[in-house]
Amino acid sequence: MPLGLLHGGASCVPAETLASYASYLCVDPARYGVVGLGINASHLRGVSGGTVTGVCRPVRLGRSSHVWSIEIGDARSRMVSRMTTAGGR
Repeated sequence: MPLGLLHGGASCVPAETLASYASYLCVDPARYGVVGLGINASHLRGVSGGTVTGVCRPVRLGRSSHVWSIEIGDARSRMVSRMTTAGGR
C-alpha cells in the first residue's frame, strides 16, 4: 500500500468484478458475452487497513449495455470510493 493507503486502482478491481458479474447474471451467457466498457472512480477517503466491501446497484439495464453504480466502503460502512462502470451484452 503506497503511503500506507489502499491504492485507488486496487479499488477499481473489485468494482469492475462486481459490475461484470452482475451483468453476467442479467444475460443469457449462451448468447451474450460480458466485458467491461469503462470505469469512472471517485476516491472519497483513504483506507489504511481493515476490510473493504462493495455494493453494486444497476443504474441502467439496456439492450446493449448495462451501467452499474458501485460503492466501496470501509469496515465502518463509510464510503471510500464510488464508481460507475458499463458492461455490454
